[in-house]
This record gives sequence, structure tokens and C-alpha cells, in this order.
Amino acid sequence: MRGNGPWKVAAGAAAIALLAAGCSSGSSDDTETLPNTISIGIVEPESLIPSNTTENNGSQVLSSLFYPLVRFDEKSEPYTVAAESISHDKANKVWTIKLRPGFTFSNGEPVTADNYINAWNYGAYGPNAQLGSYYFSRIDGYAQMQSVDPDGAGPEKAAAPKATKLTGLKKINDTTFRVTLTQGFAGWESVMGYDSFYPLPKAAFARDGVLAEGFGDAPIGNGPFKIKGKWQHDSQIQVEKVADFKGTVPKVDGITWKIYQDLGAQYADLVAGNLDVQTKVPIESLASASGDLGDRLQKTPSSAFQFLGFPIYEKEYQNKDVRRAISMAINREELTSQIFLGSETPAKAFVSPVVAGYRANTCAENCEYNPTKAKQLYTAAGGPAEIKISYNQDGGHKAWIDAMCNQIKAALGVNCVGLGEPKLADLLKKVERHQQVGLIRLGWVMDYPLMEDYLGPLYSTDGSSNYYGYSNTAFDSLVREGSEAATPAAAVKKWQDAEDILAQDMPVIPLRFGQNVFGHSEKVTNVTMDLFQKVDIYKIEVAE
Repeated sequence: MRGNGPWKVAAGAAAIALLAAGCSSGSSDDTETLPNTISIGIVEPESLIPSNTTENNGSQVLSSLFYPLVRFDEKSEPYTVAAESISHDKANKVWTIKLRPGFTFSNGEPVTADNYINAWNYGAYGPNAQLGSYYFSRIDGYAQMQSVDPDGAGPEKAAAPKATKLTGLKKINDTTFRVTLTQGFAGWESVMGYDSFYPLPKAAFARDGVLAEGFGDAPIGNGPFKIKGKWQHDSQIQVEKVADFKGTVPKVDGITWKIYQDLGAQYADLVAGNLDVQTKVPIESLASASGDLGDRLQKTPSSAFQFLGFPIYEKEYQNKDVRRAISMAINREELTSQIFLGSETPAKAFVSPVVAGYRANTCAENCEYNPTKAKQLYTAAGGPAEIKISYNQDGGHKAWIDAMCNQIKAALGVNCVGLGEPKLADLLKKVERHQQVGLIRLGWVMDYPLMEDYLGPLYSTDGSSNYYGYSNTAFDSLVREGSEAATPAAAVKKWQDAEDILAQDMPVIPLRFGQNVFGHSEKVTNVTMDLFQKVDIYKIEVAE
């Protein structure tokens, strides 16, 4: 549903009973207010290195510091931004990128083809362990840049990669470079709009292929803003406008990205006028937000997909009937109507409705609330006596996790508990080490507007965000065949076949599709958020 008007809701007794959970609150010191500057609330980013930033808070900050090769229009079609032109051969295998002239990094260095090539090589090189490395895997030479570990001895004992550079990257001149893919991919231009494909200046490197110490705390980008000082962890990141920026110029002169550990504290600052934009109104405040904010409470479409991941590397969750049963024990309609008050909708598919290829009910009976069958399946499959669900506390998830656990307890007759980790980064580190965390609360916002983005990164054997250890060779093949298809329609058909495999295997539980429900202060106007859950920093302005 589209619309920019105020959103009016009311909470009922049933919602309060289902929650059965309190909400925490806190405070945040206000920062010095300067003319024509604004503040936007975020949680602590995982990283500010483009090839290592795969979560939305870091991505939002990077959007102010960097300028992408392409952006997307209202129909999700890519258009050139930092690129002057992007062309390709008939097989969609060889792509030529010509850069717009005159662009510089915020330190004055000119932006050249070398800056993209060096940044992409750094991101792709296996030993650098960049979270966004997966996105370079279509480029020729990527496989040779990965560590060889045939015996599964672990990264410390793995043999060094055979190469340190992508053979598929070639400089034509200072403003032109060529990308050769291992197989043709018609959607490659869209992929290059993702954060991992930003350029890096010479100053980013201490020597060839080695990032300079401290660069991640004070990144230098080619975008409309530059960082002021350094990233003040768990506090704020301040950016100020770059003089004579050659691209689209924002209307504000600076942004303070205020870092919060609690959405309730962030909302309190918004209502008090100590914060200009909150990108996610906490569910505990949904009922009162219309009265608190009036027409400053907004909603816009989003590509967000909320789900639970199963730790398939743990024996007790390797039986798919256990996974199916837990999914059937969850009443999505009750959660979305009574907890989220209609701000989110039940998800019964693995891809968002905003991308081509979406089908409304691919999960079929596995996503239908059926407590009787759920208990039968769970008992027969010998599911665990206690279900743990881990989540990040800084994302405002406790209330709905507790409510969902109540549903699971009632349906399956087993204990269910939520385990809060202070930050998402803390939780993901435990998951990457295969520590026992139980089910994992996860969310996904598209990186680029293709159905494949909801499949490959999340469920491919080598997917960048496959935290649960899922692997299915037939699924991997279909995702790859879709990418290599000659037409968008043929690609979607292969990707839909891949999604059907997920519906059978249930490596995750689809829960909800979201929309942007956000608020802003009286100080700012023209506030909007896009499908990527980002504030449009080019339109927002200080009210007169």
C-alpha cells in the first residue's frame, strides 16, 4: 500500500494480552544543533567499509558518504548516477562502465577506474573476510581469490588463494573499465547499485590490497557528504556537506546519525524534538504515535522481509518436519493485526511483493496456522523440549518475540524463550561461530530489485547471509540458471522453481512483510523513505 498520509491505529485489550511483555526505555543526550543540519536515528552499524557493510544502518550512513554507479527509479529500473554510461555485449557477459568526469573523493582525489577496481579486488579477496564478498562472485577470477580448504580444517589452516586480483576487471582508461562475468547476467547493472560496489580512494590503502588502519572509522567517499571527525561508536556519526559536489546536491548541510541502543529511547527523543527522523516507530508506540506526531507519522512501501532462521548445523533442527511444525504453530495474522496493528502483513512466501516474480502463497500449508497438525508433526519428529529464539535487543523485537513464543508454547506444548543479544553484530558473531543460539531472528531489505536477491545471498551454499548452514545443490543450480537466463521472464521462472524448493525444505520461517512506518520532527519537511528502508537524504530539508 502506497501513501504518505498520517497513520491512525488503536490498540485493543487482545493486543495487550498477547504481548505480555514490557518495553524498555532510555535517554540520549542531544547534540549541538547547527543551522541547516538534521539528525536521523540508527543503531550501531556493523561496519562502514562498503564491502563489509551488509546491514541497513551502516548502509544508510554510507549513502551519505558515497555516490553509487546506479540508482533505481519508481519502477525499480536502474539509471546511471556516478556512471555516465553502462553497456554490455549481447551475451550480458562483458560490461563496460564509463564514469562521469569531474568527480572527486572528499579528500580531493579524483575518482578514476582504478578506485573501483582496487575496491572490488579488496572486497573479493577471500582472506579479507568481507561480508559483501559474495556479490563479486560473478566476476571472472573470483574463485581463484578464495582460500582453499578441501578438508574443512578452517580458515587458519586453509591454503592461500591462487590470485589476489579479479581477472574480470580491466582498466580501459582513467574513466572507463570493463567487467567480464563468468556467465552472462542481464541483471548485473542492478547489482552494481549495491554498497559493495562503491569506489575507494588511494588514501584507503596502506599498500596494495591492504586497508589503512582506522579507515573504517573515518571513511573517505565520493558522495555528497564527508565524515566530520570519526565514528563515535555507540554515540553518533556526523557528516557535513562536500563543497562543489558534482552530483545531486542535498538540501541540508549536515546530518548527525544518532546511535541508539533502544528504539523506545529513540522515540522519546523524537517526540521531545531531540531527534529529527526515526526510521522505525517501535511497536509499543504504534497506538499512541498518531496522537503524538499527527501528520508527521508517515508510511511508505518497503522491501523488508522478517523471518526466523533455523540453525541447521544443530542436529535437533535438521529434520524439516520440526521446522515445518514450528512454522505451523505461529499465527501470523494474529501477530500482524494485534501486535503490529496492521503496519506489517503476514509473509507466506520467501520474496517480497515489491519484486517481479513474487507469488502470494508459495509456502502453502507450511505457513498456515494449524496448531493441531503442528503438534502432531513436532511430536512425531522428536522436536526439542525447549525452543530458544535469539534476537538483537537494539531492534525493538522483544515484545513480538515474546508474543510469538506464547503461541508456540500453546500449540506445541513445549517451552519457548527469547534470548536477547545487545546488538545484531554480537548475535551474528555467535551464529558465524556456530554457537548454540537456537532460532535466529533475521530481517532482509533488498540490495537490488531482483527476485534473486531474496534467494542467492540468503540460501545459496556460499551465500553472504546464509547464517543457518542451509545447502541444496538443486536450489543453487536453479538460482545460477536464473542469473544466466537470456530474458527476465526466463530468469524469474528459474528463481520461482528455486523458491519452491525452499517451501519444501523450510530453512527459515517467513513471518512478515514490512513497510516503512516512520516519524519526523516539526523541524524537517519533505521526509520520505524508499524501498530500501533509507531516508531520502537528497529531498529532506529544514522547514522554514
